[in-house]
Amino acid sequence: MGAGAAAAVLLLSGCSQGIENGALPSTPEITNQTGRIITLWNGSWIAALVVGVITWGLILWCVAVYRKRKGDNKLPVQTRVHLPLELMYTIVPIIAIGVLFKYTAEDIAFLTDTSAEPDVEIQVVGKQWSWDFNYLTDDVFDPGVQAQLTGEEGVEETLPTLYLPVNETVHFYLDSRDVIHSFWIPAFLYKEDTVPGRQNEWQVTPTQTGTYQGKCAELCGEYHASMLFNVKVVERDEYDAHMQELADKGYEGALGLEYSRDQVVEFTMEHGETE
Repeated sequence: MGAGAAAAVLLLSGCSQGIENGALPSTPEITNQTGRIITLWNGSWIAALVVGVITWGLILWCVAVYRKRKGDNKLPVQTRVHLPLELMYTIVPIIAIGVLFKYTAEDIAFLTDTSAEPDVEIQVVGKQWSWDFNYLTDDVFDPGVQAQLTGEEGVEETLPTLYLPVNETVHFYLDSRDVIHSFWIPAFLYKEDTVPGRQNEWQVTPTQTGTYQGKCAELCGEYHASMLFNVKVVERDEYDAHMQELADKGYEGALGLEYSRDQVVEFTMEHGETE
């Protein structure tokens, strides 16, 4: 039990920036989804603890009441069938699992729903070992360059940065140039794979401005740990200014999947030389 609790604490302590750590974490409404996810997480833990307390209590009660006493050499009464008890420990777990399934299914349906009319459409392309961001609505792109993790201060400022407008629905199209990656913004409490040959989609509405960390959550090769990016949730004016900045650099259109990761780097270098 102690080892399990320690493992849970370690797991929760790594939830990420923007999330309050603890056995039952809480979070501000960073997106329209984080509150719902935290509620499901906390509810599941509370239900598990209630079941655990009842189970531990019954075990300890049986140990205390039905223990073998000194001088008592008789066998206890052997009961072959106790129908009410058997019905109870069959039906109660089924009900508990059914309730957990209901809330889990409802929340998964909400998190994976992409039917809303988006304000912004962005294609995220994973590649070994960085990310390209195609801002489809604004017809500009931001080619990602692999981070050089030196351990020195300021490395975060060199990471690819994804800009999102606050309080606007963003529709992500997720693709990969090479192998399976996983697009993960830990503070948003959600991740989605980028799979070669298959496009995944996700919608979210960021509701709190700030800078958040992003990373790849799928082991994808030698420099997987360097596949980091920043996420800046900003007001619309700042978002539009960044889109104009990309357009001024000549980053217009989108980087299609016909490019390999090396061709994207070559394109970026050649483009930079012509600036």
